Formats: sequence, C-alpha cells, structure tokens
Amino acid sequence: MSKIDVFVAPRPNPVLIRAMTSVNRIVMLRGIPGFRDILPFNRLAGLRGVANVRHIDLPDADLERLRASCGAGKATFITPNHPEFFTDWMIDKEIVSQVSPLTASWATNGVVNGLGGMMQKFWLANNLIAQIPGNSGAAKEHSVAWALKGHGVLLHPEGGVGWHADVVAPLLPGAVEMGLEALRRGRATDPHFKVWIAPVIWKLAFTGNVEAALAKECAYVEKSLKIERQATDTLPQRIHHVYSTLLTRDEAACGVRSDEGATHAERRKALVTELGRRLGESISADTASTDTAELLRRARRWQRENTGDAEGQKHVRALADTIQRLQRVGSWASANPRITQEEIAEHLKRIRNDYCRGGLRDTINRFIPQPAGPRCAHIRVPEALGLHEYAGSIDDAVAELHRRMQQTTTGTVAEVEAQGSFIFYPNPFYRH
Repeated sequence: MSKIDVFVAPRPNPVLIRAMTSVNRIVMLRGIPGFRDILPFNRLAGLRGVANVRHIDLPDADLERLRASCGAGKATFITPNHPEFFTDWMIDKEIVSQVSPLTASWATNGVVNGLGGMMQKFWLANNLIAQIPGNSGAAKEHSVAWALKGHGVLLHPEGGVGWHADVVAPLLPGAVEMGLEALRRGRATDPHFKVWIAPVIWKLAFTGNVEAALAKECAYVEKSLKIERQATDTLPQRIHHVYSTLLTRDEAACGVRSDEGATHAERRKALVTELGRRLGESISADTASTDTAELLRRARRWQRENTGDAEGQKHVRALADTIQRLQRVGSWASANPRITQEEIAEHLKRIRNDYCRGGLRDTINRFIPQPAGPRCAHIRVPEALGLHEYAGSIDDAVAELHRRMQQTTTGTVAEVEAQGSFIFYPNPFYRH
C-alpha cells in the first residue's frame, strides 16, 4: 500500500499550533499593515496575505453560540461549509483558535501524506487527520476518541470544494455517524453526556471592484485553453463562452451531438444522462432506478472490486470523472438573473482547477488559489444540532443540518447584499 493511503494518527503540538495561529492570522489571511497595499509589497502573497482576507466579520453572538457547543464533558463535531480551497483551512483555523484550539481537522490524504515525510510530521503536529479514500475507518475511530476528550473535530460535510459559496451542496453523513458513536460511548459512563454537530458558514465578499483583475485571469484561462475571445462580450459572457466551448469539446470527445439551440444547462444535463447510461452499462447497474450520486458510488465500489480489469478500470474512471466534472456546474448557476463578481471569481477558479493542467502555475493555483483582490469573510454560526436530544434517523439529521446551513448562508448573502457589498452583472447562464 502506498504511504499516501496509510493512516497515521495526528500528534498535536500545542506550542506549534499556537505559533501557527499567529502566522495564519497575519501571513495567510490579513497581511501586514503598511505593506499589503503598497507596490511592490502587495504583489508578495506573504506580505499581502496569501488568502487576502482583510476583515473577519464574526458577530459576538455567533462566536458565543459556537463556544457553548465546545469544551470538556461533551463531544463536538464542527462542520463548516466548503466554498474555497486553501482559504478553507485558514478561516477554519482562525475560528477554532477562538473556541477549541486543539481541534483536529480532516484533510485530504494528498495534503497530509503526499508532500513528503517532513511535511507529514508538520501536518500531524498541527492536528490534521488524513482522509484515506475508501478506507476512513481509522480516521473515524481517532476522531471519535479525540472528540470524547473534549476537543473539537472539524470536517467539511460537503466533501470536496465546489466553488459555490451561496449554495450548500448535499452533505455527507460522516459527522453525524461519528457523533452518534461518540454519544453511545459517552453515555456508557455518563447518562447526561452531550454530543453537538456545530455548523459554521462563511461567505467571502470583495472589498472593492476587482473587474480588471478578473478580466486578466479570464484572459489567462482563454489563452491556456485556446478559446478565442469574442470582442464584444462582457466579462460574464466570456465566462459563459468558455464553458460553452468546453462543453462542446466534451460532447465531441464522447461522440454526442451538440444541440446548439439548447441552453448550457440543458446540454450539460443531456450529456450527463448519456454518460450515466454508459457508466451503468459498464458496471451492470440499472440507471433507470438509480440517481447519479448512487451510480457514482456504485462505480467507486466496482473499481475497488475489479482491480484486475485494467481496461475496465480506465473506462469506468474516465466516465465517472467526466460526470463529476460536468456536475460541478449545478442548477444554481442559472437560477438568478444577476451574477456577482464573487460568483465570476468562483467560475474562474473552478475552470482552472478542472481544465487548466498545463504547468507549474496551474498546479500552484490548485493548491493555493490567489484571489482577485482583498476580501471580507462574513462568518455565521447556525444553531448547533444536539444529537443527544435528536430522535430522527441519520438521514433526517443530515437533512436538518443542511437546512440550517443553507438558511444561514442565504440570510448572510442577503445581509451582505443589503450593505451594498456586491457588484452585479446580467447572468448569461440565466434562462426563464
């Protein structure tokens, strides 16, 4: 087994964690006042703030609500939304430093185990838990044991980053499942033991007009993907044209005829349906009674059970990967007649992550994506879900957690909009 797929328990170092909290606050988030706005210093990510989050908007009431769910005598699983890569851990670390500094955080095994022995030791000392795809038992066991000690465990219930901050994706049940196991063990010695699932959401908003920087990044994407710019297109129209061209290429690669009269959403849905049919045939699954999420789960299981079929593995993996990539632009993209600069930025990062894979610049961007300008992180804390007083099923608990997160996200976006913090454009994805 590759070292990247071997779970090694974290060995948290409190001194290092405290030191990295300050480094994170200054170097990764806010930057250094006096340097972050002056050329040439503001071109250096460490002086400007790598994630360029200048302001943290976290009301005292929300912070106290999260604190009340954490601490000794209870087990707490903190579940933030997951709108952006790299910035996720920086903001999450800032939050937990104020409520439960020794919180253990789940991260992909590619980060914890895949960057060499020295970096593995560093991440384990920072209390990161490596998620091993298809083999998460050891990580879950460690998480439950750590939570029972009164320390938080943080994991993103959406799974991977979707780059859509206004919409909470369907949630995975891991946090609830671990919470129920912690409740069972805790109640074995204390009949009043409590377990909390504590959701957190954050929404990033630019502090000014960043259209020039977004247009520059869009030009890079167009050049990298060899997509000709339409001279009269607005910035959102250029994004739409990039996606339309990429979809046409995907259709051609799959031998599917493109319906030029259909909307982007209709074409994407038709292609996903056809690829799903082919995937179902490849793994002997009935697609008529299986939704796409379940089909992808069966495809992963098929791959685990058929490791000796090299050609089949390659074919199934290619179909599943294409379906997942196409689904990353969901119905939310065409839901509203207006689009914000923040949503344009998300589209660009998603395109670069999914399609731009030519060189070092794109590799660095996938790990440390750079924002188009300074931002404010609006952080809110929905009401925690107490599993010790919840009588519903796991699915019910996950659905309730999603409802609270989406309701708070929608309310926060409306609050920021009312403050005049967004710049809007007509949305070319929108169709009546």
